[in-house]
Amino acid sequence: MNTTNTPVSEIIKSKEVDEPKKQSREDWRKAKELEEARKAGTAPAAVDEEGKDINPHIPQYISSAPWYFGAKGPTLKHQRPQPEKQREFSQINDYYSRGEFEGRASKYRKGACENCGALTHKKKDCLERPRKVGAKFTNDDIAPDEKDLPSLKLDYDGKRDRWNGFDPACYHGVIEEYRKVEEAKRQLKEDRLKHDIMSLETTRERDDSEDEVDGDEDKYADNADMPGTKVDSKQRITVRNLRIREDVAKYLRNLDPNSAYYDPKTRSMRDNPYKNSNKTPEELHFAGDNFVRYSGDTQKIAEAQLFAWQAYEKGVDVHLQAEPTKAELLNKEFLSKEDEFRLSMKDSILERYGGEEHLQVPPKELIFAQTEDYVEYSRHGEVIRGGEKPIIRSKYEEHVLINNHTSVWGSFWKDFQWGYKCCHSFIKNSYCTGASGKDIQLMSGSSLLMPATTAGGPPAGNAEGGAAEDTKEEETDGRGASTSSLAAVQKEIVSDN
Repeated sequence: MNTTNTPVSEIIKSKEVDEPKKQSREDWRKAKELEEARKAGTAPAAVDEEGKDINPHIPQYISSAPWYFGAKGPTLKHQRPQPEKQREFSQINDYYSRGEFEGRASKYRKGACENCGALTHKKKDCLERPRKVGAKFTNDDIAPDEKDLPSLKLDYDGKRDRWNGFDPACYHGVIEEYRKVEEAKRQLKEDRLKHDIMSLETTRERDDSEDEVDGDEDKYADNADMPGTKVDSKQRITVRNLRIREDVAKYLRNLDPNSAYYDPKTRSMRDNPYKNSNKTPEELHFAGDNFVRYSGDTQKIAEAQLFAWQAYEKGVDVHLQAEPTKAELLNKEFLSKEDEFRLSMKDSILERYGGEEHLQVPPKELIFAQTEDYVEYSRHGEVIRGGEKPIIRSKYEEHVLINNHTSVWGSFWKDFQWGYKCCHSFIKNSYCTGASGKDIQLMSGSSLLMPATTAGGPPAGNAEGGAAEDTKEEETDGRGASTSSLAAVQKEIVSDN
């Protein structure tokens, strides 16, 4: 018996075992030759206690068992999982039953829940609504006992199994429901076809239209297979969440391989695929992605960005994204100064070398000696008719003069009020007073600026002076003009008439 790895206690117990001896050089050489022969396949492999071959290529530090393992021969049992250390988990068919209850009791039992009467929990753990009078005192509506759940030992996947407890037989009801729906659809389709054949009132166009409107019931299944669509079987509605399939793809607009290049990675076609069609981009449904990218304010933003970069290179601290308002103001100031510089340069050149008269373009009538405008001249060369500016038509009456006014209402504006230009009157239905009305308005405006008291006179509020009683202030209207002056003007106008 090999006693190299045999513990001392085992040697003492078994008296037949010799004490370990030092291995001689000859024994070591024989063991080495046997090991090499087993690796070469010329000698049979070592066998463990279960009759299994041991791979000779396994290193010695793996194949040799420790002394406390108690191995009595070559073995690899110490490298295999130990049965006493293995954890046993529940099977896949074991699960917690859900929604199952035990029998319902007819009266309250001792130790049951005082609220609902179930024997499997106490009152503090009851999940029912608290009753006004518990089942302990009423013996009414005793809740059924919950089913005792087994104590399962589940692993990581077993705890997260979404199909745990699923019975495939329950799905037969769903399959049967859909089968009945399909059978009803098929029957309706047969009845519709029989009715169309017997009536003979439908035409081929009507059949085509009905096929397009009503359609085949199987088209929903066809649409369900299309990517980018979602079918609601209850409402029979197809929802598109991608582009409409009737839209022509970019790479199908021009099949010429030498036309605009389509980049499949970015799904973009920069160039115009209809470049040789002699049509403007506005007339085409698609004129390339560059046409869309350079429309609107895109060009202005690019110019502003270029200006910001150039200004930053010149030493101006400006950034379009960080300070857009500052960049826009600087750009406007730069453009205005550029225009002024060009005009000043042009004026300096004309002032030095002359020739400004050659830059003045004569009228088109003198250049082409003909025009489409109709003009009549008198024998003295004056324009009689023609060449007038078009009159703007309005729904209101125009150039209507009333109450002896020589201008229309709204021709005068002052102090946020409209009036007549001829007399400066702010009343629309007033009579024209001419230059006298203008003088009155001027006097009323100046009287508002005059001080309340004259130089050397008593104050207006002095009760002892009596000036307020002797000289009564003239009553004035809302425009500051005295009533006496207005009456005098009206008498003068009546006498003139």
